[in-house]
Amino acid sequence: MKILVINGPNLNMLGIREPNLYGRETYETLLEKIKNHCEKSGVEVSFYQSNHEGDLVDAIQGALGKVDGIVINPGAYTHTSIAILDAAKAVSLPMVEVHISDVSKREDFRQISYIRAACRKSIAGHGTDGYLEAIDFLRGEKCE
Repeated sequence: MKILVINGPNLNMLGIREPNLYGRETYETLLEKIKNHCEKSGVEVSFYQSNHEGDLVDAIQGALGKVDGIVINPGAYTHTSIAILDAAKAVSLPMVEVHISDVSKREDFRQISYIRAACRKSIAGHGTDGYLEAIDFLRGEKCE
């Protein structure tokens, strides 16, 4: 099984950006944590991070025929990007939305998630372990 983990804007700033919300774990530590989890589970994982909406659209489109599922944390684009939603719908790959913080308890504008309409599951507020839960969910579904 092959899974692509896509991270949107500011996720590369983990450990620096608002540690009271996102923790002190760095982006590099997050990637290592996911790699270790996937190795134990027999999952081949690749990563993509960008602060640019069009690049995230390209990554989703580029995943077609190459991976079995996508774990995505679109960052702030969760609440604004119809383009990312449209890309996800176009490729129709099994997808799980992940947010490190509990967006349901944050600002009003964070209550809207466009990407959720293309996802089989949404995980929020479980810290970076949410990524591992998303991978396990996709494995359990066998991305069929």
